[in-house]
Amino acid sequence: MKSFSEVQATHLTARALRTPLRTKGYVLVRGLLPQSAIRQTLSEITQVIGDAGWLLPGTDPVERIANAGAACGDPEPAFKQTYQDVFNLGAFHALPHHPALRQVMKMIVGERLLVHPKPIGRLIFPRCERLRVHAHQDYRFMGGDPECFTVWIPLHDCPVEMGPLQIMEGSHRAGILAHEDEDLHVPELPQSATGDGDWAGGPIHAGDVLIFHSLTVHAALPNLSKQLRISIDCRFQDYARTLNPANLAFAGESGKSWEKTYSNWPSNDLKFYWKSLPLRLNPSKFQLAELAMHAEPPSARARYARILSQLD
Repeated sequence: MKSFSEVQATHLTARALRTPLRTKGYVLVRGLLPQSAIRQTLSEITQVIGDAGWLLPGTDPVERIANAGAACGDPEPAFKQTYQDVFNLGAFHALPHHPALRQVMKMIVGERLLVHPKPIGRLIFPRCERLRVHAHQDYRFMGGDPECFTVWIPLHDCPVEMGPLQIMEGSHRAGILAHEDEDLHVPELPQSATGDGDWAGGPIHAGDVLIFHSLTVHAALPNLSKQLRISIDCRFQDYARTLNPANLAFAGESGKSWEKTYSNWPSNDLKFYWKSLPLRLNPSKFQLAELAMHAEPPSARARYARILSQLD
């Protein structure tokens, strides 16, 4: 596996970012986010997972020493409740809006920047192969316009043995690839699509950000340490491009809502911020209303109805 293509945060230009994104499908920016912002977010998350019993008693929560007996992952109920508590943290949502990251993403997508409002937390127990995320394209889960970018942010130093991401260089040029879904909670690409890939990887440190295209194939390395690996995925695009409205809403049957997420936030600054933007939804609200009445199977109708109800 080759080393990542990288650029220092002190030497950023639009060209330095866009060229590797165009040719390789990604760029690693070293030292972009301040340690204070990273530590604050990590501290709040480790408080939540410590209270849930995920960390070894008597250890410093920030060190994230895992309680092996508590190992769990999506879609297990023990994971879902704790994950929701993490998702509800204001700091968890504030980090993708950090001015340094917004500035970089504007260099890539332009001034009409949309930060997708549902970041994803990766809370990865060590030595649990069943929980590892295998090769995939993020577009499979996002829809909308493929010209969208994921930013992967580790909240601590992430050496190779802790399972950072690896990238299949140039894979975004292959277009939208077919994923395997059968008997899988998270769809993934077949070995035949990735076995001969040109993979890049290496350690990623707290403050670094790994930026890649929605069609770039990537996967997590196994976490062989004794610590949980904690990171955040957040997504960005030009808001003039089409957006799947599912990225703005909670489509499942869990009863999640933005009102519940926001209930303990100390500030209103980031609440419903996207509603002031002239977004181009596909499907549109009119199409969602039609799908809520006529889509098959009936469970799909309920899903579309839930999305539509949260857009007003």
